[in-house]
Amino acid sequence: MNTPADRRTGPAGGGQGAASGADDRRAVTGKRSIAFAAWADEDRMPGLLVLLRSLALNDPAVCEDFLVLHPGLPDSTFDAARRLHPRLVPRRAESRLDVFRETGYDTVVALGADMVVLGSLRPLLALRTGVAAVPQPGPGGERTVRDDGLLVIQRQDVTDALLDALAADGEGAVDRALTEAGVLEPLGSRYDVPAGGPGDDTPVPGSTVVLHLGEDPAPGTPAHEARERHELDDEAFRAAYCALPGPTHPELLLHCALPFPEGGRTPVDLVRRVAEVHRQQGRYDEAVALLTPAVRDRPDLPRCHETLGICLMALSRYEEAEAHLLLATVSPDIAARAYGQLARLAWLTGRDEDAHTYAREGLDADPADGNCHAWHVRTSPAPVPATKTDPVAAHEQLAHVALFADGQENAGDKVLPEAVRMCFGPDTGPARWHERSVHRLVDGPGLEELNARRGIVVGGGGLFLPDTAPNGNSGWQWNIPDGLLDRITTPLAVFAVGYNVFDGQRYRRERFAESLRALVAKSSFFGLRNHGSVERVRELLPEELRERVRYQPCPTTVARHLDPGPDDGAGRDDTVLINCAYDRAGLRFGHDYGHFLAETAAAVRAIGERAEVRYAAHMPADERFVHDLRREHGTALPVEPLYLFSNDRIRELYRRTRLVIGARGHAGMIPFGCGTPIISLVSHPKLAYFLADIDRPDWGVSVHERSLGTRLAERAAHVLDDHAAAVADVHGRQEHLWSVTRDNLTALQELFGLPDPFAARPAPQVPGPRAAEPARGLHLPDTRTK
Repeated sequence: MNTPADRRTGPAGGGQGAASGADDRRAVTGKRSIAFAAWADEDRMPGLLVLLRSLALNDPAVCEDFLVLHPGLPDSTFDAARRLHPRLVPRRAESRLDVFRETGYDTVVALGADMVVLGSLRPLLALRTGVAAVPQPGPGGERTVRDDGLLVIQRQDVTDALLDALAADGEGAVDRALTEAGVLEPLGSRYDVPAGGPGDDTPVPGSTVVLHLGEDPAPGTPAHEARERHELDDEAFRAAYCALPGPTHPELLLHCALPFPEGGRTPVDLVRRVAEVHRQQGRYDEAVALLTPAVRDRPDLPRCHETLGICLMALSRYEEAEAHLLLATVSPDIAARAYGQLARLAWLTGRDEDAHTYAREGLDADPADGNCHAWHVRTSPAPVPATKTDPVAAHEQLAHVALFADGQENAGDKVLPEAVRMCFGPDTGPARWHERSVHRLVDGPGLEELNARRGIVVGGGGLFLPDTAPNGNSGWQWNIPDGLLDRITTPLAVFAVGYNVFDGQRYRRERFAESLRALVAKSSFFGLRNHGSVERVRELLPEELRERVRYQPCPTTVARHLDPGPDDGAGRDDTVLINCAYDRAGLRFGHDYGHFLAETAAAVRAIGERAEVRYAAHMPADERFVHDLRREHGTALPVEPLYLFSNDRIRELYRRTRLVIGARGHAGMIPFGCGTPIISLVSHPKLAYFLADIDRPDWGVSVHERSLGTRLAERAAHVLDDHAAAVADVHGRQEHLWSVTRDNLTALQELFGLPDPFAARPAPQVPGPRAAEPARGLHLPDTRTK
């Protein structure tokens, strides 16, 4: 797929630089690509600069690609514009109307170089249908769309007939074409307010979002003053943007703040804000480089020390990080937060007593701090068992390196480690397994503990993710330096791990790629949980290592085979469970969260006529969906707090329901493994990857899908109306996953010298699905609604 990111042009710091390092999987998730656009020839370039400044200063949290259509101007013509916007995309075109043609974007907001933005355009980015415009009063009293007016174009609704109508000569082509095509979506007048004649002294309405100047207004008029406020030189513009209160877009902030002027004293708060952007985007070394000189001999900057400490911890520079976090605890406002980070740092480095002490000090600072409470509980001494058991010889155990959730953490991360262990036998407890959190630093003593076991199993789960628990040793979640990885002497198996990078997420690939190469070379078995992950990881490996990467489904998807329970058709409740996820919500939903919420509300109402709809919360944060649904659409759902349930109760809940509609990966994989039909709300590539593996892309609907509510309701009705067939389909899809798993386990049992716990059951030999590639068609236009 030729994506907008592939087509961006410009020097580093411009469009291409902004796109570098960002994962782009819109072809899989269906996420809309959005751009602003304006036509500019040489005479209109000054107006374009005013437009860009006004957009940044009056809508500072928005930064989409800005497409500049031009008649063939030299590239140097756009240098001034590039200094104002980090994602400028010049494109040669015949006229402004080329904005209707294929641009590579799903939604284009067409502005004019004679416009000034005075308010937020965010509501326009959320529009989903037709071509939106402001009909203006005409001479005869009729309202028409001006050819040069603001437009919000949905590429999906631009037909060949509309393009032919636009090609007709004469004024009013846009109005005629939109009217004949029936795609005009009227906008409120505030989005395109005409300024009147050059000498018009009519005040600009306070509700104006876009002021359309037309001819140059006369000095002293309100329209001229609105434009003049945005005629700034570069230095004044950058200073004005950096001084804005409230949220700013990270790319725009970096573009305007950097490089800091030499010789001058940059406000320390601005240094910290820029460092925070670097931290959020995974550029921890750059954040450290900015903050280190800023805090030198300045113990009175606790917030800066907090950010610096967190970044140093992400680089695995733990001693330095601890020193700066301790300096941050002097501020009552952030003391508990800093102590929580200190508790985590101490735990990462194997100092549980220190972690417990830090957590207690954090609770002294703020008894309601949830993070400190969690660390206090986690690091409390384990109770002494009532009866003593004989110690287990280390060489009889397998080491399990994984993310082990506890407390009110992700329910999927509680079920998954147990499912991995069930692949090797029914005993999943400490007698058989030596547990090692993937996030804790592997040091010399830790390496000895691992090497003492008969083997090491790393996984499963989406451990190839750069920011859940960043470390400078590997660039992914296993906190092991390359030198210690090389000293592993016991067999090492990477089992059902996933490449979990979000669509649009930026991360530094260099350290991750180096660590990945060392890991694959060291592993005796390297299995990833979907073919999408296999392909992504192979892209980062040299050719001689690529074939060592194999497919190993997530063991939660074959739970029926690991622990056969009651018959799948018996005792189901007349319920449908729905789940949503909110981690990295901006990457999941883009500008479509309001659309997603409205469409799922409609689907919930429709499905509720057939079965009781309940909400399955994998984490407390997931319950935002229930609150938003009730507040925005008056629909209330009872909540099943899975984060409080035992693993058996989670599986039982999913086994007893008739259908699960889930946005989390394990809100699909766990019920599927229990034999329950699923519909995936695709907001992350991994959900589409799983559906592709089982050759059921139609079981997924993109959260960006225009007709999401209708599609969900129709799919749910199909499942509920013929539930027995839907369950049978799940069973059939599962057989191939179990066949692959059995083959892999045979190799692993030989590797670790273990008996086959499933020997009494014949291993199935099931052909794979017809396609093992990223799911197709999740976000294609639904022609039924046109």
